[in-house]
Amino acid sequence: MTDPIKVFVTGGTFDKEYNYITGELYFKETHLEEMFIRGRCTLDIVVEELFMMDSLEIMEEHRQLILHKCKSALEDNMVITHGTDTMVKTAQTLAEAKLTNKTIILTGAMVPYAFGNSSDGFFNLGASLAYAKVLEPGVYICMNGQYFQWDNVKKNKETGFFERLS
Repeated sequence: MTDPIKVFVTGGTFDKEYNYITGELYFKETHLEEMFIRGRCTLDIVVEELFMMDSLEIMEEHRQLILHKCKSALEDNMVITHGTDTMVKTAQTLAEAKLTNKTIILTGAMVPYAFGNSSDGFFNLGASLAYAKVLEPGVYICMNGQYFQWDNVKKNKETGFFERLS
């Protein structure tokens, strides 16, 4: 049996739904279990929903909750689903806590999973799980099939892709 991966759900575009009447995006429930089934995932995964929020609404107290959950988790390998707008800030909070024995991957989506084949969420989730198993302890961001050190990445708001700073 392999070491389990703890997956913390915090919302973000990843888990948003589309209201066809009003045109608004909203949260109903996480799509992770369905994604693991559809992806035929055989990894030992423990999912815990912390909250469902747009990352622009995440405040310091939410980041402290994420940090507390990462510190107290029995698992050493973690994936956090998170909105893309502030995931670097949350990654910074986690990295500055120096959780030396934990590999923490933050990931998200630019298009909601509920939008079907146009969503990048499925791809980002799969890549994040793989990176959580093989990367050295530290805090990373995984988007677009790549992993980035938490302090060497930014979201390019013109292209919608994450890229290295240097």
